[in-house]
Amino acid sequence: MGENAVVAEVLTAHAERLPLKAPFRISRGVKTHAEVVVAEVRDGDRLGLGECVPYARYGETPDTVLAALAEASGRIARGEPARAVAAAMPAGAARNALDCALRDLEARRSGKSVAARLGRQAPGPMATAVTISLDAPEAMAAAAVASADAPLLKVKLDADDPGARLLAVARAAPGARLIVDPNEGWTLDVLMGLADLIARLPVAMVEQPLPADADAALAGLAYPAPLCADESVHTAADVTRVADRYQVVNVKLDKAGGLTEALAMAAEARRLGLGLMAGCMVSSSLAIAPALWIGAGADAVDLDGPWWLTRDRPGGCRIERGVLHPPDAGFWGDPGPRP
Repeated sequence: MGENAVVAEVLTAHAERLPLKAPFRISRGVKTHAEVVVAEVRDGDRLGLGECVPYARYGETPDTVLAALAEASGRIARGEPARAVAAAMPAGAARNALDCALRDLEARRSGKSVAARLGRQAPGPMATAVTISLDAPEAMAAAAVASADAPLLKVKLDADDPGARLLAVARAAPGARLIVDPNEGWTLDVLMGLADLIARLPVAMVEQPLPADADAALAGLAYPAPLCADESVHTAADVTRVADRYQVVNVKLDKAGGLTEALAMAAEARRLGLGLMAGCMVSSSLAIAPALWIGAGADAVDLDGPWWLTRDRPGGCRIERGVLHPPDAGFWGDPGPRP
C-alpha cells in the first residue's frame, strides 16, 4: 500500500466540555466552557486524533458536528476512502476534526511526522497574542497588567465605548502591540470614529470590524491600521473574493475545515500579497497543534486557546510570557508514543 493511501477502519467522535479559568467575553456573548468535539480515526492499533470547536456563528453545535462525523463514519465503514469522505464535506468544524485526525493517523501509519510529510521544519516556539476579554475598562486594564509581559495583546471590543476600553488596555500594557477585535460588532461610523485613536496607539491590526455581509464598505478604504478578515473568510476562494477589502487574513482551521484547506488559504493570501494571521477558537492543545503549521509562516499568531482552560491535555502547548511552545513529541502528527 502506498504511503498516501489511508484506509481508516473506524471513525468515532465524542463531545467534551472543557472549563475555562475565567469567562471569555466577546461582542456576541460570553462562555465559561470550551465546547469541543474530538474525532478518533483508528486503523488497527494506530489512532489519529483531531479536535474541532463547533461555532454557533456558523450554525454549528456539538450535535450537528457529531451528526456530520457519524455520517462520515458510515461512508468510511462502507468502504469509501477516508480522505475522499473528508474532501467531500463542507468547510467547517466537522471536516477540521476529521482532516486533522487523518493527518495524525497518516503520521503514525507511515512512521513519518507531519513535518516530514510536508517537507518542512517542525514549528518552533512563536510569539502569540494573549486575549483581553471584553469587560469594563478597569477590568480589562487589570487583565492587561497581568499579561503585560506578552508582546502582543488581542483586545476584544464591542460598540459600547470601545475607545475607553482600548485606551485602558494600551495604558496598562504600554510595551505591547495590540490587535483590536470587535468580532463584527461595529458599523463603519464606529470604525472611522476610532481612526484617530487607533493611529496614536500601537495597533497592529483591526480584525473584522464590520459584519461579514456588510464588509463591501471596506473596499479601498484608507485606514491607519491594517484591516484583517476573520468571519469574512473561510476558504481559499473567500480570500480571493475579499482581497480588495482587507490587508490581512485570519486563517482558522475550524473555518477552513482542517489543515489541508488552511494551508491553501495561507498560500492564496501570500499570492495576493496579503498579510497572514493564524487564529483559533477557545480549545485545547489538540486543536492548536495542527494550527502551529499556519502560525509558523504567519505575520501574527493568535493561538492562545489553551491558555483559557483550567487544565489542558497532557503534553500540550505551553504559553510563557507571550511565547507559545509546541507540544511534546508524540502529542499530534508525530509517530512517537503519546505523552
